[in-house]
Amino acid sequence: MAASENKGSPSSASPVWSHLAHLRQVREVNVLMAMIIVGAIISIYTPYFLTTNNLMGVSRAFSLTAIMSIGMVMVIITGGIDLSVGSAMGLASLVTALAFDAGFSQAASVGAGLSVGVVFGLVNGLLITAIGLPPFIATLGTLSIGRGLMYMVTRGVPVTPVTPDSFSALGQGYLGPVPVPVVIMLVLMVVFAFIMRRTRFGRHIYATGGNEHAARLSGVKTNRVKLAVYMLSSTIASLAGIIGFSRYLSAEPASGFGSELDVIAAAAIGGASLAGGVGSVSGAVIGAALVGVIANGIVLLNINTYAQQAITGGVILIAVSLDVLRNRLSGGNS
Repeated sequence: MAASENKGSPSSASPVWSHLAHLRQVREVNVLMAMIIVGAIISIYTPYFLTTNNLMGVSRAFSLTAIMSIGMVMVIITGGIDLSVGSAMGLASLVTALAFDAGFSQAASVGAGLSVGVVFGLVNGLLITAIGLPPFIATLGTLSIGRGLMYMVTRGVPVTPVTPDSFSALGQGYLGPVPVPVVIMLVLMVVFAFIMRRTRFGRHIYATGGNEHAARLSGVKTNRVKLAVYMLSSTIASLAGIIGFSRYLSAEPASGFGSELDVIAAAAIGGASLAGGVGSVSGAVIGAALVGVIANGIVLLNINTYAQQAITGGVILIAVSLDVLRNRLSGGNS
């Protein structure tokens, strides 16, 4: 009887252990665990971290970065990069503000802002697919163009038009206890996670980044895929710009400046490989959340705020280095 029990216990426990071992290999789970650990450490030193108001405030603070990271991670999975998302975000908020200032309706003003993203993405995509420019150069150029246009139009002066209350609810409102921008972030995460995991378009994105030549031979129209993801990235960034404008009701000339670095960091921390072919929407959102939690902890613990970028940079290096080491070990084991 004892012998039979001893024989049965490993077999009954093995599915559990194999499931746990599988979870350890999932990048999103590793980043989520890191965020939980960081949050637990912060909560030990300050009682304010786990309050509802603070957690909702943190979620609202990183929601725009997380929204933009959804588009960015799709670009990165194809093996590209989009440095122009900050300019698309800022210019979309400015165009929306100017449309309101000119007397356009709410729908027309929001549509004008979103059109900025469509144009940015179309230009980026054509420069990369039709002309053959490297993504870094193409999007760096449109970043500078967008930033220059903002300063030319505003001359350094914020645009603060009169807007309806229904528009301000987009950035300032709540759905129950949850800020509306967080709800939008979660909806977009679910939608695009489904697209990436369950649709042919999502599989084509991974195939393009994994091996573009092989994907093209298999019938994947890789140039169309690239054009689509750059347009999605810029349009999503424009949506984030509109949400940001609805929160502050003022379009600042420097709006979105440097946000592309935070967005790329979120995607990288979330497990996206800059070599292409690897990454996930949920991982990018969790990566943005981790950066947001660290930033909030710095404020609550009265750490010098200038250290935030240094700490974030360190987190990026650690996350990417661990991912590289894990890939080497798994490659060696196979």
